[in-house]
Amino acid sequence: MDHQDIWDEDAARRYDTPGTGMFAPDVLGPTVDRLARLAAGGRALEFAVGTGRVAVPLAERGVPVTGVELSTAMVGRLREKADESLVPVVVGDMASAVAPGTFTLVYLVYNTISNLLTQDAQVECFRNAARHLAPGGRFVVELWVPELRRLPPGQRATVWHTEPGYIGLDVYDVLRQQVVSHHFTFDEDGRARLDRSPHRYIWPDELDLMARLAGFGRESRHADWTGGEFTADSRSHVTVYRLGG
Repeated sequence: MDHQDIWDEDAARRYDTPGTGMFAPDVLGPTVDRLARLAAGGRALEFAVGTGRVAVPLAERGVPVTGVELSTAMVGRLREKADESLVPVVVGDMASAVAPGTFTLVYLVYNTISNLLTQDAQVECFRNAARHLAPGGRFVVELWVPELRRLPPGQRATVWHTEPGYIGLDVYDVLRQQVVSHHFTFDEDGRARLDRSPHRYIWPDELDLMARLAGFGRESRHADWTGGEFTADSRSHVTVYRLGG
């Protein structure tokens, strides 16, 4: 599965769900609030900016935001909301693309670092963030915690979310540290649609080591954007790294 094929025109059209899911005010509001504070009056760079779910409201808050995005279809959707003057975008891979200028904040939201399917590529993503940051700048990563504790012997899949009209299921390859997310959606007539996306999962301590290799120190780790405590039962985390920290 190629990510350009996954995030095509159809996926970009269906990605935005205004007011619900990732776009719900109680999800998006704390994300933008925290990033605005972490930018500390400087410029922000979003890796995998997508359709601008976070970048557009952050820019509207007065934070200059530039995006990096591999999918031209997602960029096209973003351009329906904001032009180049509000959110300029560099089309390319977040592990290697170069955006002009220097930033006080680089960030990745909603697990997107796991779209890089090798450890080497994920390490390069940290190094690319470091190249774009001013001394003391921050790199923020939002990422899920692999749910391997829920896998009994001989079972490879976990159902991680269910709601009317939707089932989310992950199939793990624990030898290669890979997972394929399966998204089943059902319409009112009972017809089903399956979308899949591959990922490389990362343990929190492994993420910290990647950061150290790129010259970062961990500043904080919380369970969510509001600053909830990260525990052994947390399903995801928001981690802030500081260059040279």
